Amino acid sequence: MATIQKKSFWQQYGGLILILGGIAIGALIGAFAPSVGTTIKPIGDIFLNLLFTIVVPLVFVSIASAVGSMANMKRLGRILGSTVGTFIFTGLIAAACVLTWVNLFSPSAGASIQLTTGEVGEAQSAGELLVSSLTVSDFSDLWDKSNMLPLIIFAIIFGFCVSACGGDESPMGKLLNNLNDIIMKFVGVIMFIAPIGLGAYFANLVATYGPEIVGDYGRSMLVYYPLCLLYAVIFFPLYAFLAGGKLGVRMMIQNIFPPAITAFATQSSAATIPVNKEACDNIGVPKDVSDLVLPMGCTMHMDGSVLSSIVKIAFLYGVFGKDFVGAETYAMAIVVAILSAFVLSGAPGGGLVGEMLIVSMFNFPAEAFPIIATLGFIFDPAATCLNSSGDTIASMIVTRLVEGKDWLVKAVAAKKETA
Repeated sequence: MATIQKKSFWQQYGGLILILGGIAIGALIGAFAPSVGTTIKPIGDIFLNLLFTIVVPLVFVSIASAVGSMANMKRLGRILGSTVGTFIFTGLIAAACVLTWVNLFSPSAGASIQLTTGEVGEAQSAGELLVSSLTVSDFSDLWDKSNMLPLIIFAIIFGFCVSACGGDESPMGKLLNNLNDIIMKFVGVIMFIAPIGLGAYFANLVATYGPEIVGDYGRSMLVYYPLCLLYAVIFFPLYAFLAGGKLGVRMMIQNIFPPAITAFATQSSAATIPVNKEACDNIGVPKDVSDLVLPMGCTMHMDGSVLSSIVKIAFLYGVFGKDFVGAETYAMAIVVAILSAFVLSGAPGGGLVGEMLIVSMFNFPAEAFPIIATLGFIFDPAATCLNSSGDTIASMIVTRLVEGKDWLVKAVAAKKETA
């Protein structure tokens, strides 16, 4: 057995410290020198654009290669079934938590919002929403990051066909595996400049919006952000324990912060996929599991969005003088929250579609849309943080369901042998 070399503190946490340092410096620049913060905005945009340009090929190639290399289609079915089941399970727990929370602490108490006319737009029917969420009408539309779910479905079918036509040993299988290695190298290059890119992005964010997110919306922030923190502190370790016992909790704590910080700073689940992939690899999640769970989680794992959506609904009920009570109201809120989370795109601002869905399905007047859009901006960093960092933990749960309770012990032992 090879000699095991223990990582130094800097080797373990150096990247995280640099990213946190970059964000902290960026926030200070944005707060005390806003003109500088807006000037360096292009640096942050370049970093974010690099992440976005790699997301679509990363999602397609990772899923297609993972499915294409599976000779055992039964395993694929178990991974997909466990993934959907895990997302629904955690989403329902989030819904129960937020319904309890908003009844204890009303997000709209004391708010005196000035109502302005806003355009809600025409709501889609359930059938139209289903079609537009799952498919696109043209092949070229698959390569738009706002159509992530249709891309995932296409990649799964493509990978299945690769598996049926030779799998790993076929020319296409070898090409996909090689492309996957190249893309992960590319991700490593991008993440090398993450401290500078995230720092510049955060500097502009604070410079542009810092003073504007207080006031009448402060109460909703005081309700929502502590709720997100409590959910992460209580349920993330619980999920990790269910996935891998005490070792699972330890591995989760060691690896969860880079994806959480990236998601919070960029407000994008799609941009966080490469960082989540790195975290899953460090933990020991099998490649075929993370390659499927992470892209699906980008558009379907909805804990933070469920919390956000129900707080928004409760806020609107209070603003428009309605009581947010009753089993029927709660059930409708859960359904709408899950639907609105499901149609989000994974890019910043994608929540506008979900917010229009909330306004239309609860029959709020058009004036509600600017209110809920503002709330969406305020809540988006924390919601995306929970959604995206939770994808890593979801990958651990799915691995536990697919490979059994000792999966993490075996993974850690295997990593030590190859160290």
